Order: sequence, then C-alpha cells, then structure tokens
Amino acid sequence: MKTFFFAAALGLITLFAPQGGDPNITAKYALGEVKSIDATAKQLTIKTDAGSTVTVSLSDKTTYKKLAPGETSLTNASDVTFADLAEGDRIMARGNVAADLKSVPALMVIVMTKGDLAKKADAERAEWRRRGMLGVITALKPETKEITISNRTMAGTQSVVIPVTDKTELRRYAPDSIKFADAKPSDFGELKVGDQLRALGDRTEDPLRFNPQKVVTGSFRTVGGVVTAIDPATGEIKINELEKKTPLTIVIKQDAVLRRFPSEMGMGFGPRPGGGPGGAAGGQGGQGGSSGGGQPAQGNAPQRPQGAGPGGPGGRPGFNINDMLERLPTISIADVKVGDTIIVSSTQGVNPTRLTAISLVAGADTLLAMLAPRPQAGQAPNPAAGLGSSGISFGIGLP
Repeated sequence: MKTFFFAAALGLITLFAPQGGDPNITAKYALGEVKSIDATAKQLTIKTDAGSTVTVSLSDKTTYKKLAPGETSLTNASDVTFADLAEGDRIMARGNVAADLKSVPALMVIVMTKGDLAKKADAERAEWRRRGMLGVITALKPETKEITISNRTMAGTQSVVIPVTDKTELRRYAPDSIKFADAKPSDFGELKVGDQLRALGDRTEDPLRFNPQKVVTGSFRTVGGVVTAIDPATGEIKINELEKKTPLTIVIKQDAVLRRFPSEMGMGFGPRPGGGPGGAAGGQGGQGGSSGGGQPAQGNAPQRPQGAGPGGPGGRPGFNINDMLERLPTISIADVKVGDTIIVSSTQGVNPTRLTAISLVAGADTLLAMLAPRPQAGQAPNPAAGLGSSGISFGIGLP
C-alpha cells in the first residue's frame, strides 16, 4: 500500500517494473524508510517495506524534493537539502539501481517526512473512528451487494446493513498479514460470513443502515490463553489455549499492537440478568461505558432496552468495547509475563499452531470474566465461554 500510493503519486507505477520480487525496487528507483544517515560519506541506508536494505549514494548533483502526503504529483513539491533529511523519513531515491539491487546513486531524492506522515496517519485514524463501523459479517446478499454485520454495542447486539456499490473501495487482509495498510484490493465475492469488517462512511437516517466509502475485511482467528513462556529475542510467546488447552505459539512482529487491560476497569461490570455479558460486552470499537474517556459504567445503572442509548437508534453505533480496547495504552512484549491471560487476534495463517498477532490484550482474565455468560446450574465455569460470543473483533486495526 505505501509503495503503491507513493509511486502512484509520483506517476511511476506504470513506468518501471519491480526488480527481484521487491515492489519497492525498480531499475530506476528504490523506495523505503531512512534507517541511517552518514553525512560525511553522503550516504543513506533505507529499508523497503519488503525488508530489503539499499544504500543511497548522494552527490553535489543530487536534487531534493519534499512532497506532502496525499499529493499526486511533484507540482507542489518544495525544494529541500540533504541536511533536511532525517531517520524515519520515507524517501524515493531516483537513479540507476545497481544490478544486485543493493545500491543506487541518486539523481533525485523525494522525501515525505516522518512528522508529516505521522500527522496524516493521526488524521486518518481519527476519521476512521469518527466515521467508522466495525462488526462481524452475519449475512451476504450477492444480488443486491448488501452486507449485514453484527454490531455488538453496550445496549446489546444489533444488525446493520451495509450496501456496497461500484464506488466502494473494498480491501482484504491476506493470510498472515497484520497491517491495515497491506490489505489487498478485493471484491464482494471474497466476503464470507464470519469475516470481520471495518467500514468508513456515513450513517443514514436509518441507524441500522450504513453507506460505506471504504470497506476492509479479513478472516481472523481470536483465541485466549495463558502465557507459559516468552522469548523477547525471537518475539515469540507460548500459550496454552484456554478451552482446549492446546499449546500455541504467538509471533509478535514490529507492527503488532499489544495492550494491557487494567483489572480496575472491570469493576462495576457484571453479568446481565439472564446470563448475557455485562455492560462492557460490546462488539466493535468503543470506549467502555462512558463517553467521557473510557471509564466503565456503574454496575447498578439501569439496563437500557435493546437499541436504546449508545450504539442503538439515536446513539453512536461505534460506541462499544473494541474502541475501548483500541484506546488502552500500548505495551511491549517485555511487559507480558508468564501466567498472564491474553487474548490474541490474527489472520488465518498457514500453520494453525502459530499465530502472527495483529492485536494482543494482556490481563484478559478480567475482560473474559466481564464477557462470560452466567453458567447454568451445575455447569463448571468455562474461562473462554465469553470469547466466542463477546463480539470482540479487534483483528482489523486502524490505519
């Protein structure tokens, strides 16, 4: 995605073919993130999205252009200098790439700065939160291209219909992919009941219909387990899956998002009468029980009827537990401990015993207790009982 939009913006996507299987390197340019700068030697080292490392040599003849994210040509580019480049910037080095694809003497360097890219990403995330919808596909109507999703809010489960048109941009996570930006172009025929879906668009007068501009889907696997071993060097966490006690290996890559659910956040959330999940058992995205910053609702608050209040008709459909989870502070693998109960979301990969984490929540025993239905009389509690019906769908992250 980054490669496509950067190259397309510069009008190069149809001019030069990728070399050696890396779409970030062609005969005439290399594109990637600046990893190091040697001012004395006038060289940069960049790393492509595919993981290739390229040395960029600069000279007095090299020109430097700064391009704002979202620009589609160099018309509005501004002149900068070598001194303006910084680690973390994203550059396209234009020149004759060496045959081994490991170096390029750059005639021109086009840069999108780390700061500008961060501002754009923040704005995109804010828009997806403000105008977004997240849910699990429960029905598909190919004849009308309508998608029905289950959107589990604080008020209960509601079904929302999302009609897809020829103008809707459809993208889909590939197996073992963990990045929102890497979702590939897709079509209605690839959708499956049970897929997770995140849509950007506009709500209609009917709160149970949503008009999308963009739809991202994926087939995800969400599991809970107890951590038995951690190897920060390899980025691997071993767990025993809660229900079947199956040993699984969780692979933590750079773009995985790890969070911890604070135990105090579960206070005040209890099972609803009749055994349903408590007030926080939302489906997609929300802030917990309060619109003022993610604090849970009080356990003695009166129960809202189905469809009332946040998430129901007249409310905000995106207001539920997954937004709350997305707003928790992030942690590192070093903060995960043996004995922690975790919930992990990943795409359906090739090896069912190895999951590449998209999102991981530690301290999940409190969360699972909140989500678990009340066990029937004489039935042993199942620590994973709330996972399948919880509506947690945090596989599809934000941009």
